[in-house]
Amino acid sequence: MRGSSPTPKRGKIEWFPRRWKPGRRVEPMAQERTPDNDQHLRRVRCICALMPESTEKLSHGEPTFFVRKKVFTMFANNHHNDGHIAVWIPAAPGLQAALIKAAPETFFRPPYVGVRGWVGIELNSISDEELAFHIREAWQMVAPRKMRVAQDAVLRRI
Repeated sequence: MRGSSPTPKRGKIEWFPRRWKPGRRVEPMAQERTPDNDQHLRRVRCICALMPESTEKLSHGEPTFFVRKKVFTMFANNHHNDGHIAVWIPAAPGLQAALIKAAPETFFRPPYVGVRGWVGIELNSISDEELAFHIREAWQMVAPRKMRVAQDAVLRRI
């Protein structure tokens, strides 16, 4: 645990914050809602709604899209004032670095999940078609095998 130190007590380790101060309060960050942000969220919702068994729930204060309890897309509206209106999606091994190197104005390494290979996509810098492609790829990484096979069969008929 960050910011904590172990304190032994009767053979057990208990964790106490190092810098805890009585009366210290953390203010929640206000998310700025603008028509532009709402438009980006609508774009993401429309694309994610096309994915089979896709559901949307709030997770960590942001709209997050799941397929059978697994996250395939997270919408980030200036998360912790990082300046990004973006989505975070899982990416295949090695793809994160390649995308960021090819287009650093569009792709970035998101906090928390970036170490696991997820990639952030700046919504102002990407077309609907390219965004849909990346979200579809993320869905296929997360969706159960039987569901992916059924989806592929449907797409082949079209």
